[in-house]
Amino acid sequence: MSMTAVLRRMGRDGITVHGFRSTFRDWAGETTGFPREVIEAALAHRLKDKAEAAYARSDLFDKRRALMETWASIALGELLAANVLQLKL
Repeated sequence: MSMTAVLRRMGRDGITVHGFRSTFRDWAGETTGFPREVIEAALAHRLKDKAEAAYARSDLFDKRRALMETWASIALGELLAANVLQLKL
């Protein structure tokens, strides 16, 4: 809900939070070596298989933190790069 509130304050009606989640999922799955289970846990997705879910008792907190730190460095790097102007020689 926090992201939705930010988008509303920015007046960005045509953007959904799901787009951010989808972008994160694509990035994490395609460009990192983090296990699928960690990525899905970071998105608060639950296991559909009840038998598998019964044995998955960890919250994977430390692994999720490492994933989010990696995501933050990518996001901040792109934001910082957006402020760089290329000089014409």
